[in-house]
Amino acid sequence: MMGILKRATLCSWSRLRYLHQQQGLLLARSIFSKTGEWPKKLDKEVRFEIEDHWKDKIREYDLTRTQKDNASERNKYYVLSMFPYPSGSLHMGHIRVYTISDTISRFQRMLGKQVIHPMGWDAFGLPAENAAIDRGEMPEQWTKRNIVNMKKQLDDMVYSFDWEREYATCDPTYYKWTQYIFLKMHEAGLVYQKEAYVNWDPVDQTVLANEQIDEEGKSWRSGAVVEKKLLRQWYFQTTKYSKSLIEGLEELEPNLWRDVIIQQRHWIGECNGCRLEFKLKRHGVDLSGDPLSVFTTTPEALCGVSYISISPQHLLSKRAGLETASGSDSVQCLDLKAINPLTQLEIPIFIVESEDYPTATDSKLGIPCLNEEDKIFAEKNKLNFVEVLTEKADGTETMINSQQLSGMSREEAYQAVVSLAQENNFGYVTSAKLHDWLISRQRYWGTPIPMIHCPSCKAVPVPMEELPVELPMVTTFSGKGQSPLDTAKEWKSVKCPKCGGAAERETDTMDTFVDSSWYFLRYLDPRNTHMPFSPEMANRLMPVDLYIGGKEHAVLHLYFARFFNHFLYNQGMVAHREPFTNLLTQGMVQGKTYRVKDASGRYLKPEEVDFSGKKPVEKGTGEKITVTWEKMSKSKNNGTDPQEVLEEYGVDLTRLNILSGVAPKTPRKWDVSSYTGIIRWQAKIWTLVKVLKRQRQQQQQTGQTCPLSPEEMASHEEILYKARNRFLKDVSFHLSFTFLVSVGISRLQELTTALKKFPTEGVLYSKEYERALCDLVVMVAPAAPMFASELWEGIRNCAGRLNDHYSWDQSVLDQSWPSIDAEFPLPLVIWGRSGSEIHKIFMPRKELDCLTPESARDLIKATKETSKIDLEGSAFYLHHGIMADLVLNSKADERRENTTADDQMQEKAGNEVLGENG
Repeated sequence: MMGILKRATLCSWSRLRYLHQQQGLLLARSIFSKTGEWPKKLDKEVRFEIEDHWKDKIREYDLTRTQKDNASERNKYYVLSMFPYPSGSLHMGHIRVYTISDTISRFQRMLGKQVIHPMGWDAFGLPAENAAIDRGEMPEQWTKRNIVNMKKQLDDMVYSFDWEREYATCDPTYYKWTQYIFLKMHEAGLVYQKEAYVNWDPVDQTVLANEQIDEEGKSWRSGAVVEKKLLRQWYFQTTKYSKSLIEGLEELEPNLWRDVIIQQRHWIGECNGCRLEFKLKRHGVDLSGDPLSVFTTTPEALCGVSYISISPQHLLSKRAGLETASGSDSVQCLDLKAINPLTQLEIPIFIVESEDYPTATDSKLGIPCLNEEDKIFAEKNKLNFVEVLTEKADGTETMINSQQLSGMSREEAYQAVVSLAQENNFGYVTSAKLHDWLISRQRYWGTPIPMIHCPSCKAVPVPMEELPVELPMVTTFSGKGQSPLDTAKEWKSVKCPKCGGAAERETDTMDTFVDSSWYFLRYLDPRNTHMPFSPEMANRLMPVDLYIGGKEHAVLHLYFARFFNHFLYNQGMVAHREPFTNLLTQGMVQGKTYRVKDASGRYLKPEEVDFSGKKPVEKGTGEKITVTWEKMSKSKNNGTDPQEVLEEYGVDLTRLNILSGVAPKTPRKWDVSSYTGIIRWQAKIWTLVKVLKRQRQQQQQTGQTCPLSPEEMASHEEILYKARNRFLKDVSFHLSFTFLVSVGISRLQELTTALKKFPTEGVLYSKEYERALCDLVVMVAPAAPMFASELWEGIRNCAGRLNDHYSWDQSVLDQSWPSIDAEFPLPLVIWGRSGSEIHKIFMPRKELDCLTPESARDLIKATKETSKIDLEGSAFYLHHGIMADLVLNSKADERRENTTADDQMQEKAGNEVLGENG
């Protein structure tokens, strides 16, 4: 068998399955589902035969169940894993994230939810265009072929994705609506064009993304030193939403979002000021170009602005050819004037090298009455200025010399200027560090920007009824010079929608982050031809209940997706401002690396390392090796091909292995030696079913009676009763709230051990044993559906069933998730402000499920140990059938600053897992 398997390493998955099937026939072995006989041993051949037998059946089941879910009005649960770029093959990181999402999806279906679990393709991007350059293959062809390959790989993993919701962002039926949202933002004044510097490769004569530049500032392709080039670019004015995006963080669950909230707050910055826009004049003539944008924390003092200073690096400085100003006293006055939007007075603009500009800005308002240095500058340059603040006897600051603001308090004037700025489109509240989103890309394989440039009318939006603006067929991809869209002359030439004159299409395409900023909404209504999605459907199925993806997307992608959703919320298209309820950022999968300890720092392949000595060295040279764990990468020779893993271990074993051992957020050190523990665990469950079947068969033949006394049986059943309920509670809690799937598997392993300890001679007669074993198999099913299906087939075909808790005529995936017994004691946990556990009050499950905030507080007051606790401001959380929490002084900000109940449970559970598996 091993010889066949080794020769089959490079075979396709279907070919490998064929070999396993033929091997099974040659050995005259078959599984219970085919023969009615339970194999004594769960070996490799049996595992593969189980998967051969159940894979298509479960695929068919998933399809039918998904169709029923889509037609259902039950409570929904939307599980979303970040969709992949169709590179052509899955990696182990894909296997981890999609196995997590599939396990949670199957669990929620067993709870009776209408589950939305979609999959699609983030299909635009540079790799497809580079393939066209390198191999002469059209990006569309390359992308479609890769999608077919990757979909097959996902299908092999028996993931329960709803393929009826599938789409690719490169399909015109999708990007039509990306363009539609772009135009809605344009209508709302959130889209603009201005000049900006881009990374320019002088050899290939093309724009580069930051990721295409190495540490030395050289192009990844040509090796040329990258230059900065001034191009006119399109922007989304995301800074207008900075305050809304900061406020929205308060709506997020603080435990699962904790790190992301911190990162997003840091990225957005403190919204403690205004960005004001000043129109420009030269020699009294209004200029039609971009306004001068300046951030200030004191917009109320706008009437007191005497001058504006800009740095030598500012675009206006470079346009004037004055960017070489240097020295602490270097000051130059531009021949431009800014127009004060309140007073309409002209304001001089100075290039000042030594100015202390606000963080991440290159301009500043000079307000002499508020700043002594500004006053010195104004006096030195003979500039006029006025006082705009006076202080009353009680210390209140009041506005003077400020037109309509005069007489207001400083705080009132601040709000008044903010309102005026928003109403008249010359400013908005934001942070100093946040910048608008530059979406222009000088590439072909992206969503075309639906704008038309007319010599008379300037930039004009494409009419909605003419969407989508489809990509033209382009045959030449040199990777040099102008964008490929510039060469599509017929496509580029159009009539202006406004005046009917000759005009040209915009040839930039959108940043691919735009496509992925609303994809979760299109999944809900993917065939809608009249709008991006039905608002009614979005209101019923949003927000996403669990969003799963890599930590590397915690800032940009989540920021952009939240921005889009906030905008659509303001447009009345969605009812929820925040798109995601729970977030799980899974850690990367790491592989072992072998790096030479010399100046080269070369990464070696495992076969190039000599492990015969105490420490590994390079074969041939004897050079010492540094062994570390790093993110899997071809360049580091530490990648693992999922196909090879599946060929050796199969699907369900790989699913269980990738889920177990470490918390999902923790990096996973991939080592095939970890399969050993999972193989042993599977074998233990297999043996439990074998023993039950053997006992039942023997009883039928002999009519034997239970050799255990009633007292002995009751004692053993009580132990198993407690174990079943306790572990069921833990598994349910972690799959529902913390998403620590690894802890859930650990608890299932403990339940397996408890079942093994039950006396074999009592198995036949114990209702509790049968129930605990059935619950175990049902709980294994979301993670290992094929293995659990075979186990269930074995159990349900046993004679003399003792329990009526199950639908014996249905598959394991059709079973309801087990429930804790009504009399089993569950805790009401009281948590202190610091996150420490103060006390637990236990009560039967049937009583806990009836708790209300009022009855919980009454119970705490009536309990001697907790009667004196101050419950004012406390928050009550009921997790039906699991537990209840009462958190003292639970305010949003305090919960963020301190470790909370769920967080402590996650940490404790994670530590237990590490302790058990470390």
